[in-house]
Amino acid sequence: MLDVAIIGCGVIGAAAAYELSHYPLQTAIFESENDVADCTTKANSAILHAGYDPEPGTRMARLNVEGSALAKEICARLDVPYLQCGSLVLALSPEELPHLQKLYENGIANGVPGIRLLSAEETLAMEPNLAPTVVGALYAPSAAIVSPWEFALAMAEVAVRNGVELHRSCPVTHIEKTAGGWALTTPSGIVETRYIINAAGISAQAVHDMAAPHKFTIQPTRGEYYLLDKSEGSRVHHVIFQCPNENGKGVLVAPTVHGNLIVGPNADPVEGDDTACTAAGLAFVSAAARRSVPNIRFSESIRNFAGVRANVDTGDFVIGEAEGAPGFIDLAGMKSPGLSSAPAVAREAVKILEAHGDLPAPKADYKDGRTLVRFKELPPEEKARLIAKEPAYGRVICRCETITEGEILDALHEEIPATTIDGVKRRCGAGMGRCQGGFCGPRVLELISKTLGISPLDVLQDKAGTNVLLCETKQEGEHHD
Repeated sequence: MLDVAIIGCGVIGAAAAYELSHYPLQTAIFESENDVADCTTKANSAILHAGYDPEPGTRMARLNVEGSALAKEICARLDVPYLQCGSLVLALSPEELPHLQKLYENGIANGVPGIRLLSAEETLAMEPNLAPTVVGALYAPSAAIVSPWEFALAMAEVAVRNGVELHRSCPVTHIEKTAGGWALTTPSGIVETRYIINAAGISAQAVHDMAAPHKFTIQPTRGEYYLLDKSEGSRVHHVIFQCPNENGKGVLVAPTVHGNLIVGPNADPVEGDDTACTAAGLAFVSAAARRSVPNIRFSESIRNFAGVRANVDTGDFVIGEAEGAPGFIDLAGMKSPGLSSAPAVAREAVKILEAHGDLPAPKADYKDGRTLVRFKELPPEEKARLIAKEPAYGRVICRCETITEGEILDALHEEIPATTIDGVKRRCGAGMGRCQGGFCGPRVLELISKTLGISPLDVLQDKAGTNVLLCETKQEGEHHD
């Protein structure tokens, strides 16, 4: 019997696992996809918000500020790319200035550090590429950018190292109350647990409704993005927002921790995990972004992508034990600022166990911390030492991002090893650059096949069914004129 079953391993499930792994509990994660962080967490704006958007007194307001501060510590401890670059919310007309004042007052009430209102001159001095129509801005120095999938992956890896079980490709299809807790139906059989943490993202409503009376409705909402080449990466140096509206925080322009520029999203209600990019959606994003930063060169786009977020009808995060279902804990409705709030949301789940008297003393021998080899960032003498020890670090596979065979092999041998081409990409960056894997993809496929001992025909690009090769067309020794 498990103590805690976590359903879903996006950033919320990963953060919950990381927090719970500090305690001697039998904890397991059940993730329906074949990798962690493979839905909303891998396709969002990658921003740790300062916390001036949520209405004071909401869960969002409290957990955003607390979560962003915790995320900064966790990223440092677990070697996750993070940059505290600050954010600017622009007023592009005098009519928008009262809205900036309202956000400023929210920020003060929510305890956002260092927040201040800027004049047009101050704003343009910080960001000369902004539209000349800017009349002022709200500056929040605590806002940061992060690698969201690496953030989730790092927390999940350390949790697994400390005894949490991870079951991938393992959806929970039925939940039943038992005398001692709950029984979950999974592809590998029935699993019994005392507590359930529902961190199922856009599926959190469906998971909740299996265990308790319907309480909230999730509307999956697609956001489409441009990812621009590093040649556009210094177009702005802060996260640039427009005044938010009923659809969310609007279209933003921001640097990424990998040196690119990200632009998006729109807000389009969809059915399920519909991550299609549309001509209309992308046209809206580019036109809206040019209101803030007119000279963005969208011709430098290296990828368009879309993510689906869990907009919820409650107007706030859904956190707590479900009514009439003791031991079933919702961490649901994690729309923005869900990524920012994740570590603090996880602590809310821990507090619920504590209130039940079910939280033992923390482990004395907890194995925290994590470091990765990022070969291109090392000084020459360290590179030489690594290559002497392991020659694979001397072979560059991804030329765009200077990722070596050694780093790809590391990704295939981590605590949560990659099993797909995109899984490798998320762990070490191979295929993240200008050619988007056009050059290194076949070599990564070959390394996966060889390392995992599977046929090249069985290597996936990402999710189940995304086989890259469909049949063998040429055998060794065969010649074609």
